[in-house]
Amino acid sequence: MKKTWILGTLSAFVFCSAACDPKGDEEGLVGQSGTSGDDPEGETNPDIDDDEDTLDPSATSGAGETEGEDETEGEDENDTEDECSFLGCDTGETGVAAECDLWSQDCMDGEKCMPWANDGGNSWNASKCTPLTSAPDQAGDPCTVEGSGVSGVDSCGPGLMCWNVDEENSGTCVPLCQGSQANPLCDNIDDTCIIANDGFLPLCLPNCDPIAQDCPDGEACYPSENGFVCAPDASGPDLGGYAEACEYTNACDPSLLCVGAQAVPGCESANCCTHYCDLSEAEPSALCGGVAQGQECISFFPEGQVIPGYEDVGFCTIPE
Repeated sequence: MKKTWILGTLSAFVFCSAACDPKGDEEGLVGQSGTSGDDPEGETNPDIDDDEDTLDPSATSGAGETEGEDETEGEDENDTEDECSFLGCDTGETGVAAECDLWSQDCMDGEKCMPWANDGGNSWNASKCTPLTSAPDQAGDPCTVEGSGVSGVDSCGPGLMCWNVDEENSGTCVPLCQGSQANPLCDNIDDTCIIANDGFLPLCLPNCDPIAQDCPDGEACYPSENGFVCAPDASGPDLGGYAEACEYTNACDPSLLCVGAQAVPGCESANCCTHYCDLSEAEPSALCGGVAQGQECISFFPEGQVIPGYEDVGFCTIPE
């Protein structure tokens, strides 16, 4: 059984592990953390930092960061607006978060720079140098982690990370992004670089179609700053449906995404799941779960910012 490390709250595209609560504490729900930029209605996707995604419709909600971002009114554990990002949480209880540079891999020989959770949480919020194994696993190979999927210690080689870790601490090696944060690169042309969790998770993940939901079993197609990528579905068996609360980018079922409360009729949390919809359909809004309450299908992207190939991708919201 996969431990589904949740990506993170929508505002900044944060992921977290399966150990995270996809719903989160309602007081801490703040949308996608980190990278949401303008919302599809023209506002910048929510919670987008310099490295934040610009496609996250959750911005319409004004939601904050994903797991680990606390919007917060204090230092209470439930105030998590700043605690988590796309793939990690940051409670602010530790000192230096960046002990090394994930892009330049500036650790000593025999070590690699890795994302990890320095606060004991379930999402990545920091970087550190960790030892390489004597016979490291390569991209696409099965791998193992030490302790948990967010420990930063795994059996993958330099520039790789053990991803989608299950309860037995086994996963698959995937590449960290290359280049720089300003010009991120992936070797595989079918991958997209996501820069999540306030920059502490630059990961190359497979591109996908949010309408077709063409990801492997156990994964779903989620928004990123540069398009859509396959990532573990961390919604769990009882959450992730339409109008149900979500705190992280990957906390909704396939064919749904996490957006701000104002976009979803009946939402009783800061963020809730809503449907993707196909703008090429004769009546695209008919696919919306809240169409009777005024939801409409609109473009996922702000005007003039549509990524080629995703022209027909919409999401269901209450138009402003």
